[in-house]
Amino acid sequence: MKLWGGRFTKPTNQLVHEFNASIGFDQVFYVQDIQGSIAHAKMLTKQGLLTDNEGLQIQEGLQSILDDLQSGDLQIDTSYEDIHSFVEATLTMRIGEPGKKLHTGRSRNDQVALDMRLYTRDQIILLHELCFDVLSTIHDIMKNHTETFMPGFTHLQKAQPVTLAHHMGAYFEMFKRDSQRLEDIYTRMNVCPLGSGAMAGTTYPLDREYTASLLGFDGPCLNSMDGVSDRDYLIELLSAMATMMMHMSRLSEEIIIWNSNEYQFIELDDTFSTGSSIMPQKKNPDIAELIRGKTGRVYGALTSLLTTMKGIPLAYNKDMQEDKEGVFDAIRTTKGCLQLLNDMLKTTTFNKDNMKKSATGGFTNATDAADYLVNHGVPFRDAHGIIGTLVLKAIQENCALDDLSLAQFQEVSPVFQEDIYEAISLETCVNKRVTLGAPGKKAMIQVIAVNEQYLKTFKKDY
Repeated sequence: MKLWGGRFTKPTNQLVHEFNASIGFDQVFYVQDIQGSIAHAKMLTKQGLLTDNEGLQIQEGLQSILDDLQSGDLQIDTSYEDIHSFVEATLTMRIGEPGKKLHTGRSRNDQVALDMRLYTRDQIILLHELCFDVLSTIHDIMKNHTETFMPGFTHLQKAQPVTLAHHMGAYFEMFKRDSQRLEDIYTRMNVCPLGSGAMAGTTYPLDREYTASLLGFDGPCLNSMDGVSDRDYLIELLSAMATMMMHMSRLSEEIIIWNSNEYQFIELDDTFSTGSSIMPQKKNPDIAELIRGKTGRVYGALTSLLTTMKGIPLAYNKDMQEDKEGVFDAIRTTKGCLQLLNDMLKTTTFNKDNMKKSATGGFTNATDAADYLVNHGVPFRDAHGIIGTLVLKAIQENCALDDLSLAQFQEVSPVFQEDIYEAISLETCVNKRVTLGAPGKKAMIQVIAVNEQYLKTFKKDY
């Protein structure tokens, strides 16, 4: 049954029906559709557009449909055009004539706009909770590794020594911004489009503020054309998820590198690794690689929706039906990746000795050696050149700066004294960096305390 069949004299071509229908994917928000319809029925009853008895029958009928769908006693009939048609038809079959009054003052345009907002709002809460889990896991790693030394990199070349706590702290900041973006999107999108009608509102005396309050919105949208055609909140969410996936992909790339035989910084748990069908020695970081790979899916969904929306005039156009499948897939992908990344991190073993050994190589203390000279009155540019010469000498002798004798240091500059070795030790290089945000233990303890407070006040629910 079509909700719009009265105007037409011929049945819809089957291929057209299949091409036009959305029930194959919009059935995912049957809960939100029924919740919205119950709120609409309550409002219609309050406004006298339904009798108390009609309103009660509709609400009880809708609740029975929801209960039966959730229990499995009722299956969604995919021969209907969309989830709205199925719910309304099922309601009318169950309660008769009153069911036909549910759609009073409502269009499928504002109905689907409402359903998508309700569904997206629920998903933002779930994404936010998963983001909190990742933040908590990273926070635990930071607390446990303020003295786990490792090389910091630029250009994938060893640069300066840091700690694992400092390195993972960068990802804490990334995922914290991700969580804040979700909060921002939730606040901005939390207006109710129901009552916008097809695009110009309605002549019925609807109480849109009441409907909005029943559904937990901050209020109704203030323009009916925008109410049915706005998809900014979906674009914002896709953008936020794309950024989140980018962060997960960067961390996954590091996990892949650290897991390699050349680095051996970490040991992935067997439950988050796979093997080879031909090479028995292999233990592959496939989960990290898949997270890295699936990032492209979310990017694609964002690009797709931006492309869909870029040429659409006001108000509603059928193109907008294309918002759903990409968004659904992106949400499902991002949630799955957050869950797996969190569990993988929680079960990863960090090889502290290998990390420290790597930090002592690669001349990561060269900058500190230059600072030593500066602190003894040598201009920085001269100090830079002196240390460069010493690095070249150490490379030629296949040793670290620390391994050079004091005589070799003084051969290049008489400023060096015995205390140079303490000045360029790994512990000194890290822990004398005490400015806020630096890797020194004192600075890290400050940041960890800030993070602790942030997690304590983290708003999981809205």
